Amino acid sequence: MEGFKRAFSAPWPKTLRYQGDGRPFWRIVVAEATDCTNNDYFEEVYQYYAYGDAWRLPAGAYEMLHDLKNAGFKLAVISNFNTRKLLKDLHVSEMFDAIDVSSEVGHEKPAPEIFKIALDQMGVEAGKAVHVGDDETADKAGAKAIGLECWLRGEDVKTFAEIRDRILTRFPE
Repeated sequence: MEGFKRAFSAPWPKTLRYQGDGRPFWRIVVAEATDCTNNDYFEEVYQYYAYGDAWRLPAGAYEMLHDLKNAGFKLAVISNFNTRKLLKDLHVSEMFDAIDVSSEVGHEKPAPEIFKIALDQMGVEAGKAVHVGDDETADKAGAKAIGLECWLRGEDVKTFAEIRDRILTRFPE
């Protein structure tokens, strides 16, 4: 875990991190995180994480999404991760009104354009939305640039139940 934290905190070039299947990006991350540059090892790791079976939603995430969707809220994913269809494998893609991946829309967080694209797809004004993220620079700076409120998970909000409750309170119907 420490290796992956180190890899993700490294400075990246100004070009998009993900192009095509994301292999060049992930090759760098895996090598940095594990100190292993063996191509067979990389392919095994890459293929393992390419599918939803290797991933789990955090506790309370599904319930929060379900509750907000049932309450009539529009939901979006704004991500700098690659184009693998993990949300479908995790059975949550149908809950989102917009799924914007940096390599597909041509802008990477913190660029305000990626946030604007999601808002436009949902037909929602920035002042009537909140972005929940986990990165001070990528999430807060980008959201703030277009007047979008942002809460950092683990700092501003601790649990998915708290996110749900704050949204329901902040945006009553």
